[in-house]
Amino acid sequence: MHSPDFTRENIAKLAELFPNCVTESKAEDGTLKRAIDFDQLRQELTTSIVEGPQERYHLNWPGKREALLTANAPIAKTLRPCREESVDFDTTKNLFIEGDNLDALKLLQETYLNKVKMIYIDPPYNTGNDFIYEDDFAEDTEAYFERSNQKDDNGNRLVANTEANGRFHSDWLSMLYSRLKLARNLLRDDGAIFISINDNEQANLKRLCDEVFGEENFVVQIIWKSRQIVDSRNKNNSSNDHEQIAIFCKNRDSFSLKGKPIQKEKYTNPDNDSRGAWMSNTILGLANSSQRPNLHYQIIDPDTGIAFNCPADSGWRYSRETMQKKVSEKRIIFPALPAGRPREKKFLSELSSNHTGFSSVLPTDIGFTLNGSREVRELFGDKYFDFPKPVSLIKSLIEQGSLPDCIILDFFSGSSTTAHAVLQLNAEDGGKRKFIMVQLPESSDQKSEAFKAGYKTIAEIGKERIRRAGKKIKDELGRKKDEKNQELALGDSNSFFNLDPSSLDIGFRVLKIDSSNMKDVYYAPDAVKQGDLLEQVDNIREDRKSEDLLFQVLLDWGVDLTLSITQETISGKKVFFVDGNALAACFETGINEEFVKALAARHPLRAVFRDTSFNNDSVKINIEQIFKLISPATEVKTL
Repeated sequence: MHSPDFTRENIAKLAELFPNCVTESKAEDGTLKRAIDFDQLRQELTTSIVEGPQERYHLNWPGKREALLTANAPIAKTLRPCREESVDFDTTKNLFIEGDNLDALKLLQETYLNKVKMIYIDPPYNTGNDFIYEDDFAEDTEAYFERSNQKDDNGNRLVANTEANGRFHSDWLSMLYSRLKLARNLLRDDGAIFISINDNEQANLKRLCDEVFGEENFVVQIIWKSRQIVDSRNKNNSSNDHEQIAIFCKNRDSFSLKGKPIQKEKYTNPDNDSRGAWMSNTILGLANSSQRPNLHYQIIDPDTGIAFNCPADSGWRYSRETMQKKVSEKRIIFPALPAGRPREKKFLSELSSNHTGFSSVLPTDIGFTLNGSREVRELFGDKYFDFPKPVSLIKSLIEQGSLPDCIILDFFSGSSTTAHAVLQLNAEDGGKRKFIMVQLPESSDQKSEAFKAGYKTIAEIGKERIRRAGKKIKDELGRKKDEKNQELALGDSNSFFNLDPSSLDIGFRVLKIDSSNMKDVYYAPDAVKQGDLLEQVDNIREDRKSEDLLFQVLLDWGVDLTLSITQETISGKKVFFVDGNALAACFETGINEEFVKALAARHPLRAVFRDTSFNNDSVKINIEQIFKLISPATEVKTL
């Protein structure tokens, strides 16, 4: 009957916003309690590095504060569309973003905040031979801002992280920390992240995710047998044949894995029980007679009078009273001989779910690394990528963590196995899952077959794989449909083929990270001298096209980057229409009031123009009045 504990409530609110700022501390009586790490909270709310010597329980390493500063710092970049490398650019709902994944995650914050159902990543395992991102941003915001606008060539480069590096674990942790911080923002409340890792960093990854997502949001760590053949090269005579997949959710109260479907064929009704189909289940427990003596007793068959005892080391699962109730309800199956064991009827109609738990140890038939290599070889005709995950593995994870119509993100996409798995699963169950792949244009090994074949970067391999896999899946779907139609024509089949190959989205829209479309004066007006003003009449960079400006507008406004785009000509001017009439954009010059009136008559929800597009100042001044008169609900913006 106390009044509310506002301190506890405020800690809970802060924990929801900043789970990494929640820690444990000692109360005056010596007991541990939940508390806020104020040094960490100060770091979240400042643009400079904060020092804090307070002793507390947390994961720490050299460079952690710089990594947090990196995650929170703004960038002056944009996404530029690349039609020639895309497939079905105007209609597809899938994205392939080429560039640094840290930049990509920052650019997606506005548009995809709380919209991604599932994230899968396969980051560098830090084996001593991997390349990791070097985010050398231990500087003030102004200097970082300058670097993020690509004024030099030092930012966001990959470096080899050898075991001889004194910051071997620290650099890896810093690289992943900032990216996970941003990725968490994109997850829906019912979303989750799946991270592949091996033994090198799995302990650090678990603690890192405990901090970013909250320890209570840990779901499970799955074991995947990645090697089919024993490796005898290790000096200690051990063979490391497995990898782990750590799963963390955004909110434990909103997320659960799908589980495995109940095998309904195991349920039968041989005795015509009025309660329907059933299967037998053990009624033995785990407690021995000294642990739970109340679970050790005789069960008597009311029809034969035979008494059955439980083993001394296990006991029954239920108390004597509960067991007697089940016997009276004829839920216990008694054997004919005294040496047998009674079992329980489990009725299909009484199951609370059609699924059982998803095992944390994956079956071996889910595929090995060599299966992933074969899949790439089948598509390309040669080995173009080292150690890709098999499609069957990623498809199984997507089945567990996604919904038939949701967004799946992979920001270490590599050879784009995740995209391949999404397309394959959609073709199998008719789902409308959409993918966002992010990959740095990392150079291919010049000695590799991929480089010799013309694929100069990992991103190029990933894009080509999606093209080839999409075509193969669609052709296979069409072949199955033709076979089913032939069976129907011959009267050999009573089922229809429900999936239409033409409805399968195998396209993807390529967007490349680049410096902002706006000239430097747009972001740093105080750096411009009076003599430079005439050069800044047009605030758009000379090499940018109208479609580049359109996508910057979509980013700035937080509009879905996969909405359909059409082009129309109004009064001689080319106009982009996004998602029908949701947004209208015209970046051509010579705009007059006649054109503005014609566009306003279309009543778009939003209208965008270029600052230098208008014939004269009076048109620019009158544009808002024209829209207020003809289409008052339209939001108008000028770049």
